[in-house]
Amino acid sequence: MTDRELIEGCIRGDRNCQKALFEKFAGKMKVVCMRYVNNHEDAEDVLQEGFIKVFKYISKFGFEGSFEGWIRKIMVNTALTKITRYSYKEEVALVHSNMPVYDYGDVIAEMSAKELKAFINALPDGYRLVFNMYVIEGFSHKEIAESLSISEATSRSQLLKARLALQEKLKKNKIAYSHAG
Repeated sequence: MTDRELIEGCIRGDRNCQKALFEKFAGKMKVVCMRYVNNHEDAEDVLQEGFIKVFKYISKFGFEGSFEGWIRKIMVNTALTKITRYSYKEEVALVHSNMPVYDYGDVIAEMSAKELKAFINALPDGYRLVFNMYVIEGFSHKEIAESLSISEATSRSQLLKARLALQEKLKKNKIAYSHAG
């Protein structure tokens, strides 16, 4: 079935179409959820809550743009709601830094995707959220600010701090790799 046929079936309440749509997108969307909540149980909760919203509002999808992108946005917003409900409520002042930028190409090439994900997941919640939303999901600072109820300056600050923290981890990792070789 095409996405359009699945969507139209879901709008009619066809359980087979709902199941097929879930099976088609659940794997990809769980990965999205994991970027935000950091553990499988919470990711499962977000995934379920997100798909409940998908089925509730599917008739509002206007067949303009990517359907997968529409679902992804629902999942991100559901994850953000869960996070803000339980933990993330801090606003950090904008910080400027003259920290040098290092070339980590060799280190990154030697790292697995799992190691990079672990570095990102180890960031403080605020840094990780903004980094994921901006770098991975492609949100603007304005959209991030609205979603997290923070200022655009705070969004930029959190992204800067996330990048600096990742640079520091990469620098340490580069030293570890050079000593191991």
